Amino acid sequence: MTGAATVTGPGPAASALRRIGVTDVRVTALALGGGPLGGLFAPVPHEQAVATVRAAREQGIGYVDTAPHYGSGRSELAIAEALRQSPCTLSTKVGRRLRPVEPGTVDGPPIFADPLPNEQVWDWSADGIRRTLEDSLSRLGRDHADIVYLHDPDDHEDEVYAIAYPALARLRDEGIVSAIGAGMNQTEMLTRFVQRLDIDVVLCAGRYTVLDRSAERDLLPACLANGTSLIAAGVFNSGLLADPRHQATFDYKPAPPELIRQAHRFHEVCAAHNVPLKAAAVQFPHRHPAVTATLVGCRSPEEVIEDITLFHQPIPQALWDDLDTVHRQHDPS
Repeated sequence: MTGAATVTGPGPAASALRRIGVTDVRVTALALGGGPLGGLFAPVPHEQAVATVRAAREQGIGYVDTAPHYGSGRSELAIAEALRQSPCTLSTKVGRRLRPVEPGTVDGPPIFADPLPNEQVWDWSADGIRRTLEDSLSRLGRDHADIVYLHDPDDHEDEVYAIAYPALARLRDEGIVSAIGAGMNQTEMLTRFVQRLDIDVVLCAGRYTVLDRSAERDLLPACLANGTSLIAAGVFNSGLLADPRHQATFDYKPAPPELIRQAHRFHEVCAAHNVPLKAAAVQFPHRHPAVTATLVGCRSPEEVIEDITLFHQPIPQALWDDLDTVHRQHDPS
């Protein structure tokens, strides 16, 4: 790890606009994910969530992603308030429909603290897709959606082909939605969707990161071949690459010891180049031409500023080379 350091030509500016597929939708190279704003792992006060989105907009971030799942509607409501005076490209998701219940009668998703009193039910029917989107647009204060994703249809692939995708495509044909796609934490099914369906974009969480490059095997080549945009989310693998300690999480669960050891190794490599691991994690996805934007989840204005700073930090090519070497040692394939 010695020798003159050459910096890779600066990557895209966080505010650089990129096109989604062949649509007219534009997103910024760095985007804000709304999961933490819904209380992921720990509650986020409404005022803090609103301030976080406003800080992102003030810093040039022009794409915000959310979903009914995030705090059972809490994220969408905060984003709506924050964007009232500063609209931008916005995406939400369908597949989980919310039904109001009496407070305390139904537990929300366990990873979200203090969710709104809404029961979540899987609903991939044509009527369910439309009603879910209508409810989201009502919470968001909009009459049109820039991007809508099918949300985590891992156990519902047949329903996607038979019902959910045609319903979502109709909404695009009607002009209610400008771009459609799917968002998941896996690559295999997303790859099949890219190859078999007329979708504009996929949101892949945690599968194209410094630690997990599995999207290189199937999804990224498929996106390039089909002209499908890819939004890279989960760049910290839900926490492990942000802070590789023994209490860290990976894919929203306690990280296995082997992955903690790998993350520590990546941390050591970055430290040898005086670059934070978090900077490498945020910038890594844009090394691949299929990636249109990197999505980072923030829970405070301070985290927004930190992630933008990390996104713009110069990184020497020698660091990428060393990270590639360590990756091959752990994953010879």
